Amino acid sequence: MSTILVNGGRVLTGTARVSGAKNSALKLMAAALLAPGASVIRNVPDITDVAVMADVLRHLGATVTRHGHTLTIDATGVADVEAPYELVAQMRASIVVLGPLVARFGRARVAMPGGCNIGSRKIDMHVSGLERLGAEIAFEHGFIEATAPSGLTGADVILDFPSVGATENLLMAAVLARGTTVIDNAAREPEIGDLVDMLVAMGARIEGRGTATLTVEGVEALAPAEHATIGDRIEAGTLLAAGAITGGEVTVTGFEPMHLEMVLAKMVRAGCAFEILPDGATVRRTGPLGAVDVATLPFPGFPTDMQAQFMAMMAIADGSCVITENVFENRFMFADELKRMGADIDIEGHRAIVRGVERLEGAPVRSPDLRGGAALVLAGLAAEGETRVTDIHHILRGYEGLTGKLAALGADVRIAED
Repeated sequence: MSTILVNGGRVLTGTARVSGAKNSALKLMAAALLAPGASVIRNVPDITDVAVMADVLRHLGATVTRHGHTLTIDATGVADVEAPYELVAQMRASIVVLGPLVARFGRARVAMPGGCNIGSRKIDMHVSGLERLGAEIAFEHGFIEATAPSGLTGADVILDFPSVGATENLLMAAVLARGTTVIDNAAREPEIGDLVDMLVAMGARIEGRGTATLTVEGVEALAPAEHATIGDRIEAGTLLAAGAITGGEVTVTGFEPMHLEMVLAKMVRAGCAFEILPDGATVRRTGPLGAVDVATLPFPGFPTDMQAQFMAMMAIADGSCVITENVFENRFMFADELKRMGADIDIEGHRAIVRGVERLEGAPVRSPDLRGGAALVLAGLAAEGETRVTDIHHILRGYEGLTGKLAALGADVRIAED
């Protein structure tokens, strides 16, 4: 087992470049299933989740090769339509192979998804949406079985909630459906736009990119394409928060600042100053952090994936604030670990009351999930003494070289093998 060791108290300065977006790359890989031939996806992060998705695609019969940060996925030989439990259970995002498989082959059998233990991310909208497109859905022995022997047919679909995963699955199903599909209350996250761009490059006809209404004109077939993954806005936010929590000046490049607009606005209210760059941003903080209320919402609201990192900042801010989690019900599990470091936090349902303390103290803590683990590393940067973060496989799922990037900014942080 590996541990991240952090000795706090150092002010971070310098420049870091983010990797490609995890939450985009995984869906782009699934999209490659829609067409025989070799699709090329550039700027793909070297993380555990990508390796798991590559194994899912290989199990289905695709050939997946990596050269640096470029993946080549040849879906010509895909013959199996079953994504097995032992792979899907490792990562919830695997559910997005359901749409492309049933669209291209008329059949899919996908194990119920697993992944971070941050709440019951239900698949009801995936299922009801595919049923609207004409798929027959059955649940047997822990698998979702979707069949459409005569193909899918376009339809109007209204999502109960702007679910990112459901929007992506339905997009990938609709591009090969007969007729027109309209997805209302669609998710507007930048990663959705990235998927739309790749699908259009493959020959799909999609209108409404970046809006809550996506209109898809089905085509008979798609062709492989080449596409570059957008920069990871959540990694960017994490690194900017690292600069802010230590009181340094950190420049983060490789991402679109508008994708992080709400996070930057909240950090400004907390006492940070920003210089917006063409492909990134620089954060500076010369005074103390101030407490700011935050409520997570779908894009363009404050992202749930930045809630934990922001709470780590608020743990040492002047004053008290309320952080409201509106997306996932179990996303405060890391707060108990943060309290081990001296944070003053009370959880009341889906709200956390955070009272800033003068300083945090290094302590042994456990990473409960991907973003919570990253938040504990940030807290360690600002704490006195050594912080030992265990269960770091959660962090490695979504961050490429996080400790190396932080060390390059001046942090005393490393991965130790126990």
